Amino acid sequence: MAQSILAYLAEHPHAMDTAEGIAGWWIMRQQVRVTATTVARVLHQLAERGLLEEVGEGDTRRYRLRR
Repeated sequence: MAQSILAYLAEHPHAMDTAEGIAGWWIMRQQVRVTATTVARVLHQLAERGLLEEVGEGDTRRYRLRR
């Protein structure tokens, strides 16, 4: 959790909040970012294995079962 707080503050050096706000926003935001990064990595691995198909590029890339 300390890493999540410090990572958030590294990105937002002027941020400040209550313990409740930090738990509700900062920590959740960092966890979602980590989760999204992990999901993107796994999706790419599945596509490389031929199980999923990548459609589009960049931020608009979508994934589906390879047909």
